[in-house]
Amino acid sequence: MASIIFTAKDIFDQDFKREVRGYSKAEVDEFLDDVIKDYETYAALVQELREENRRLKEELANKPEETAPAKPVQPTVEMPQMTSATNFDILKRLNRLEKEVFGKQIVDRDM
Repeated sequence: MASIIFTAKDIFDQDFKREVRGYSKAEVDEFLDDVIKDYETYAALVQELREENRRLKEELANKPEETAPAKPVQPTVEMPQMTSATNFDILKRLNRLEKEVFGKQIVDRDM
């Protein structure tokens, strides 16, 4: 099972070196803010699912063996609605960022 390398706080505290033609600090900060929101959403969802999993295992362990199998339990946690950023939005932002950083090099390469 893969583990999460960065926490929301790690991302928030990340510092980048600044160079003359470096990334736009405002764009990097905006992007990282969105990443932090996603991490917090996923962390909360994982915690809810772990609690539900633990509760269901306890119910199963306490259930008498002679009863007939019940219908599969539908998850009670719905996936969060991502209104702040989708993968497509992130790709568009990265594309804009590349064009700002590399300028004409990216445009020439795409043709």
